[in-house]
Amino acid sequence: MKRWVSGVIALLALMGAVSAVAAEAQLGVQGARLLLTRAGFAPSGAEVAVYAPLTHTAAVDRLLTGVRAVAATSAPAWIDERFVAPRELRAMSDEMRRVELQRQVTMGLDLRGWWLREMVTTPSPLTERMTLFWHNHFVSAQPKVRYTQLMYRQNVLLRRHALGRFDELLHAVAKDPAMLIYLDSATNRRGSPNENFAREVMELFTLGEGQYGEHDIKQAARAFTGWSIDLDTGDYTFRRLLHDGGEKTVFGKSGNLDGDAVLDIILAQPAVSDFIVRKLWREFVSPVPDTVRVKHIAAQFRASGWDIASTVRALLLQPEVVQRDENNALVKSPVDLVVGLVRQSSGELTQPVAAAVALAGMGQNLFSPPNVRGWPGGDAWINTHTLLARKQFLERGLTGKTAAEMAIDESMAASMKADELPRRRLQMLEQTASVRIDSQAWLQHAGMAPERIAAPAARAKLEQSILAVPATSPAREGSLGFDALRAILLDPAYQLK
Repeated sequence: MKRWVSGVIALLALMGAVSAVAAEAQLGVQGARLLLTRAGFAPSGAEVAVYAPLTHTAAVDRLLTGVRAVAATSAPAWIDERFVAPRELRAMSDEMRRVELQRQVTMGLDLRGWWLREMVTTPSPLTERMTLFWHNHFVSAQPKVRYTQLMYRQNVLLRRHALGRFDELLHAVAKDPAMLIYLDSATNRRGSPNENFAREVMELFTLGEGQYGEHDIKQAARAFTGWSIDLDTGDYTFRRLLHDGGEKTVFGKSGNLDGDAVLDIILAQPAVSDFIVRKLWREFVSPVPDTVRVKHIAAQFRASGWDIASTVRALLLQPEVVQRDENNALVKSPVDLVVGLVRQSSGELTQPVAAAVALAGMGQNLFSPPNVRGWPGGDAWINTHTLLARKQFLERGLTGKTAAEMAIDESMAASMKADELPRRRLQMLEQTASVRIDSQAWLQHAGMAPERIAAPAARAKLEQSILAVPATSPAREGSLGFDALRAILLDPAYQLK
């Protein structure tokens, strides 16, 4: 009996040693590429080479060590321009008002191009991945906010807190001027509370549906009264005379509660950590969260004091992140497609504004999600219209040709309508080759040349270096190098990560 027990113990020890060795094995080229794609955007060969020799744990830790709190790209020139107060806008003549609204549209396009440049060139793709995640979580949209400076400031705020503490991020976003306008907090006052923010902060930002009651919303709305904006600067301000100072009860907690107190009461609810981790799981790991692992990571999230970085670390260390498995594949967002194509090919974003318009044509207009719920993501990214737009974008990137083959004339923005581009100009922007890909250099990494027949082994190497899952329709036998590359990029599998 003792010998049998000793044998079992030895076997278990051996299995543990094998598991430990496996856990510390190098990621390799494929594992590194999959990790970097999930944690940011499709990486270049040079980025993959840095991470391939590392273990899964070491690679994730390196990613987190390199995160930033500020953008590397210089801010747009207009960020410090004077904020035009609503009362000034109303006092303007029709012509002056039209000019000011057109100026905001032009700045909005510039802002979209600026963020795309940052995503393409950033030394920390994980930072921009998380900034984009929070942009689609704490939703505000320029058509309602109008003031581009405020949208820029919100983007800066989201980046600053992107991998910090969730409780601090929540408090900061709640007082963010763009959010105050978007969810009508600026008009929330004593005696006539507006419930929009109170409802969305519970349903969409922290708890999820079914985790609160109408009484909680009504009481919380009273607590948020007085949160407003300085009309001259666009900064947050508290208007004490508009605040309801009476007693309120939210989730069973009573007192003279203000907005910050309500946010802390919400954060004390157990459902918050589960809700956020489940959403992050779908961002990084797989379409269907694993309930047991989500519960475990959510408990760690709360215990860490709402540390986002350690939570993202736990998610990126899940085995699905580095496995080439169709069952766990995620659908690329339009931003994934565009930014990933440029980074993966070591290409260039030649026309950022045109690329931003192309994104809108694929269903992801930056700084303008469709509603407070944001872009639904997943399979919703793909339909007959958006798939065609994606393939046309890839074709333009490959060939560099456009329908009009003309450069963008930035001055045309002067004739734009307040919140939309005229259709003809929108089409011109959408049809512009906004990225440049060096196909020859890309093919050389796989031992191929554009105008030579690609050997089967080289085609397989190229496919594995680009696709997260096997191709649906691999390049035909005897294909030239360029045609093989084109087939891979236009394959349905390229829409997955």
